[in-house]
Amino acid sequence: MGKTERAELEVAEGVLEHGMPYFAIGAGRPLVFLRWFTPDHANPRGWMLDSEIKVLAPLARNFRVYAVGRAPGMTEGITMGEIAAQHADALRVEFGEPVDVLGISSGGSIALQLAADHPEALRRLVLASSGYRLDPVAKEGQMRYAEAALRGRRAMHHMAFAAFASPVAARVAAVAMWLFDPLARPRNPADTHAFIRAEDGFDLTDRLGEIQAPTLVIGGERDAGYSIANFRRTADGIPDSQLIIYPGASHMGAIKHQRFAIDVTNFLNQPD
Repeated sequence: MGKTERAELEVAEGVLEHGMPYFAIGAGRPLVFLRWFTPDHANPRGWMLDSEIKVLAPLARNFRVYAVGRAPGMTEGITMGEIAAQHADALRVEFGEPVDVLGISSGGSIALQLAADHPEALRRLVLASSGYRLDPVAKEGQMRYAEAALRGRRAMHHMAFAAFASPVAARVAAVAMWLFDPLARPRNPADTHAFIRAEDGFDLTDRLGEIQAPTLVIGGERDAGYSIANFRRTADGIPDSQLIIYPGASHMGAIKHQRFAIDVTNFLNQPD
């Protein structure tokens, strides 16, 4: 998706409570998208923005999609519960009523914590390429990334094995990510490190049963960062939930699947 398509969608930018950046596209009932992991807690630019809009544009045909980033300036020791509380504040001030929430990858961690701690904030929840806790390969890759970035070293390649199920593809990607790293380094590595530490401690194993919002869990069969067992346990633990596994899909391939926007829209449009 290029600049022409982006302009046609009339991208509006703003800031929510706690300084949380967002952009909005489309029209209709609000759908809050909690963003996957990004180096900075800011609205994306350039190819990152194009990639995000490409995923969200099909949903924007039926919803006013708010792509919400995390609050900048996180302090070391912040917890996922505190991050979710910031999101609950922001959604309450902006919308004043429960809204549909789509959490993808790291955004799914926040969305689950939000649903468990602040049920009044959500109408329905979609969790994609995410689960009740990080699997070991994702935890290790993210922490290595965070530590390297904090020391000013190349870091992106540490995420390769959480992104690609094939060892060969992961090794090739790691080389490309190592070369690309200087173009996508965090502007505030301490901010990024604080969030990754918070997600490292995230675990809703014993609280999934508290989630009241009807929930759709979507995963890819070949997601290297989250296992099928993780997706199933997440869905099985939430009282009112559905599970969709896309055959052959990777971590990001699941959200690019041809059925993704259709399945999300159908679920969100189900009567309460």
